[in-house]
Amino acid sequence: MASTTAFYTGLSGLSVHARRLDVIGNNIANVNTTAYKQTRLELQNAMPRTINPGTEPRQATGGTNPYQVGLGVSISGTTRNFTTGSITPTGDPRDLAIEGDGFFIVQRGDDTFYTRNGAFRQDAADDLVTINGEKVMGFGVDGDFNIVEGALTEINIPVGRLQISEPTTLVNYAGNLNAGGLVAQSGSLTNLFATGTTGLRTTGGAIAAGTTPLTSLADPNLGGALFVAGDTLRLEGATRGGTRVPAADLAIGAGTTVADLLAFLNTNLGIHSTGAANPDGAFPGASIDADGVINIVGNTGESSTIALDSADLKRLDSDGVLAGLPFATANQAPSTGEADRTTTIVYDSLGNEVEVTVSFTLVSKNTNGTTWRYDIFSPDNEGAGPFLGTGEVSFDSLGELTSNDPVSVSLSRAGTGAASPLNFNLQLSSGNGRMTALTDTPSQFAPVFRDGVPTGTLEQFGVDRDGTIIGAFDNGVTRTLGRVAVARFINNNGLVDEGNALYRVGANSGPAIVTAPGEQAAGFVTSGALELSNVDLGQEFIDLILTSTGYSASSRVIQTTDELMQQLLVIGR
Repeated sequence: MASTTAFYTGLSGLSVHARRLDVIGNNIANVNTTAYKQTRLELQNAMPRTINPGTEPRQATGGTNPYQVGLGVSISGTTRNFTTGSITPTGDPRDLAIEGDGFFIVQRGDDTFYTRNGAFRQDAADDLVTINGEKVMGFGVDGDFNIVEGALTEINIPVGRLQISEPTTLVNYAGNLNAGGLVAQSGSLTNLFATGTTGLRTTGGAIAAGTTPLTSLADPNLGGALFVAGDTLRLEGATRGGTRVPAADLAIGAGTTVADLLAFLNTNLGIHSTGAANPDGAFPGASIDADGVINIVGNTGESSTIALDSADLKRLDSDGVLAGLPFATANQAPSTGEADRTTTIVYDSLGNEVEVTVSFTLVSKNTNGTTWRYDIFSPDNEGAGPFLGTGEVSFDSLGELTSNDPVSVSLSRAGTGAASPLNFNLQLSSGNGRMTALTDTPSQFAPVFRDGVPTGTLEQFGVDRDGTIIGAFDNGVTRTLGRVAVARFINNNGLVDEGNALYRVGANSGPAIVTAPGEQAAGFVTSGALELSNVDLGQEFIDLILTSTGYSASSRVIQTTDELMQQLLVIGR
């Protein structure tokens, strides 16, 4: 007779195939969803009813097989296909795709999620976020733009806002110094007079000396004092080696002496002691002789010639108004000796340009080679005059450096807001080039490398395959801004789908293994691209047909069982 069990068997088929239709419909609906993973419904037969478990073979009879009647079908679960979908370019560097295993790590408050959807954007705080606002997590950088591995943090890309500058620490020079030039013998000579022929005297008629107050000097042209307390002596327009020296002021008070004036001239004209007299016997620097004439002797070398006109020394009154030209000047002789100089720009900690001039002067030569004096100047040496340092370097008889020790330079940046002093090294031989001293006219050398950068603003960025975010600044510098992190799981199918392309750690997924792209079997990242859905429409349509057929067949089982039940009822009448 008809069995009511068949009703429930058919009903289980209807229920399961309806649920399978839900899954297929969801796959088809998400065929264009970024990084969507195809889901498959897994079926299993229901526990059958065992009527006879069967018997084992005996000596006289054979064994019998179990007698079981199936009770229908049930759902065992769903599985996702986590193979990588097609990668399509978008051109937007914020769009990221993972080629291989792994998930991006995102956070919403204290909740951590994982996603394959790399359609990221920047929020108002320049943090990289998902379309729904979850923050993308990765590895940050320290103050030197080195990636700090281990600790996850929000990825911040402040395009148009981030500004950087780096101080110079090294300058490399290359070129040749003419070993066939003249050895330096004398420094330039400039005289300062009261008139074109007479030295400085006091208002009392005595010849001026170093201890004479400037307010006691006589004005030979107008009578009275040459200076009064509150005046300012401005040095402006003088040159050293043809290059104008920075303007400087000497405030004149009742106690300001001629010696103070001499020190002022030495400091601001860049005249410095080399530890001995020039070869012609004169000592470099400003001094006053027995006739009251100020003699300014420059350092040796053509690039050290001091030129000073009377208009270059101005007397300003307490209101800053020009009150006269207090000195008559005469440039008697230039400095001698083979020399060359070059100027380069270095940068302080704020990115300010700082001008530095280096000159070389031939001071001796013999069968063992040549010796050159280097002099270093900067008009930006705040409050200390342009001279920074001097020393000697030697070249052997083949024109090669005998020592490549770096020359240390310290430059004051007091009052600029930058770190002070600015310390950097000058290198005369490096992989970028070297200094030589061969017979060649003229001497020529120049900086071939300089680190440090001026202030620059982040213009654009890109993401490398290993997740490293590289920022390009408008000063030509590139720096690492961070690294996108990814997570792997032992069992991707154990993740819990939270919707919005987000997954959460599940009981059977295993913990997240956080790493960088390309490491620990994680996939690489492609910037400017997105992963498409991996739904295969052809397969889905085939499954749709099979599901429809299974549903129809299950309904036919119910219909046939009903017909048999009706026949049984007819017999009962």
